[in-house]
Amino acid sequence: MKKTRILFVCMGNICRSPSAEGVMRKLVDQAGLQHLIEIDSAGTHAYHVGAPPDARSQAAARQRGYELAALRARQVADDDFSGFDLLLAMDRDNLSLLQRRCPAHLQGKLQLMMDYAEHSTVTEVPDPYYEGARGFEIVLDYLEDACDGLLRALRKSD
Repeated sequence: MKKTRILFVCMGNICRSPSAEGVMRKLVDQAGLQHLIEIDSAGTHAYHVGAPPDARSQAAARQRGYELAALRARQVADDDFSGFDLLLAMDRDNLSLLQRRCPAHLQGKLQLMMDYAEHSTVTEVPDPYYEGARGFEIVLDYLEDACDGLLRALRKSD
């Protein structure tokens, strides 16, 4: 397996993308692949730069064994397009924003997170920000499915 750098992207980097980072980081650690898979997250907007993940995201994640408290929101930077091998957007709106900023020769690195899901039929990870606690659980359900599929795909790409 070759070294791979993955950036998870949502709008503000306080709910979906840090949750994806937490889920994937745990899977990678459990597989003993932390030396081969580097993980980060960012937002397309600068609304929450420097802030920790939403308390509701942290609580839902912690209940499933994912720790997000040390993460801090940041905005996607221009050098992320060249520095990461995969930039995975949580929804089509954020994918579109990435596509507009990404140099033409690097567009192949951009994908939707749910493209890797093996059991869910949804194509986007819904934003739980204005939803109740159940919305954060649904996000984790989708992300666990997609992260499992992503890790499987990375292992097959050898």
